Amino acid sequence: MYPTVMKTLFGKRFCPTTEEFERHFQNYDDGFEVGSQMPEFFLRNWAKSKTWLLNVFERIATDIKKDKSSESDSKTLIQHVLDNLHGNGASSYLLLLFWASQGAFWTLAFILSHPSVYKNIMEDIDSVYGKAGEARIEVFEDDLKKLSSIKQCILEALRLTAPGSIIRKAMKPLKNFVIPPGDLLMASPYWLHRNPKYFPEPEIFKPDRWEEATLKKNAFLDGYLAFGGGKHRCPGRWFALMEIHMLVIILLYKYQFTLLDPMPKQPYPATQCQHPCGLLGAWVPGLHGLCLIARDLA
Repeated sequence: MYPTVMKTLFGKRFCPTTEEFERHFQNYDDGFEVGSQMPEFFLRNWAKSKTWLLNVFERIATDIKKDKSSESDSKTLIQHVLDNLHGNGASSYLLLLFWASQGAFWTLAFILSHPSVYKNIMEDIDSVYGKAGEARIEVFEDDLKKLSSIKQCILEALRLTAPGSIIRKAMKPLKNFVIPPGDLLMASPYWLHRNPKYFPEPEIFKPDRWEEATLKKNAFLDGYLAFGGGKHRCPGRWFALMEIHMLVIILLYKYQFTLLDPMPKQPYPATQCQHPCGLLGAWVPGLHGLCLIARDLA
C-alpha cells in the first residue's frame, strides 16, 4: 500500500521517496503509540524523526501552495486539504494523513477468528467480483458501498485494539473544572470502548453493532475514540478507513488465510507506575504472539 498511498496523497511531483524519508517514517511509526502520549524528551530518537518529517512536510506544503499548474480536477488529496486549511499546522496535518493507514492486520485477525463472519464476507466478495482469486480486480467506490460489512469489521477491530490512553496538557483553565494550566489530562479509549453503556457486550467482536452508526454521514457510534475526538480528531480518519477497506478486500479476494494461533486474550491496562518527577502513567500491554499465513488462490 505504501506506493499507492504516496501517489494518492502527493502525486508524482511532490512525492517524498528517499531512503532517508522511509527510515525516519519507519522510526516514527514504530514508536507512535508511546511517543504520541509522552513528553518527547523521554523518546529522543522518535522525537528527532518526527521533527525531521515535519520539516519535510513543511517544505512540501510550501511548494504545493506556490504551484499554480494543477487544475482543480487533477489536484491530489494533499492539495485539496491545503486549499481548505487555514492558519498554521499544515505539516502536522500532512504527517497525520500519511500515517493514517492502520488496522488491516487486526481486522483480518478478527475476521478469521470468527468463521461465520469470514464466510459471510467471502460470499459478499464473490457476489461483487466472482469466485475469489480467479481474476485481477480493481476496487471502486461503489464496491466499497456493497461491501460495507468489511468496514464494520474494521471499525470493530479498531475499537477492540485502541490504545490505553490519550494524554493532553491543559494550556488554559477549563470551564466547569478545577484544572490549572500545565496539568496533564488522560482519556482512555481502551476503557471507553469497553463501557457497556456505549457498547453492549463490549468484549465481544460484533461488527453488526455498527449498523446503527450513520457512516454514510461520516458519523461514528457515541463513545468511539479510536481517532480521537473534538475539533482535533484525526483528519485522515476517512482516508485511513478507505485504505484499510480496499486492502482487506484485495487480500481476502486473492489469498486464503489461516490463523496459526488463536486470538490472544486482550490484557487490561492494570499496571500503574509513578515516575520520580510525578508523572503518573499506565503500561498497556499490546496484543502480541498472533501469526497468520496466506495461500495464493490464483
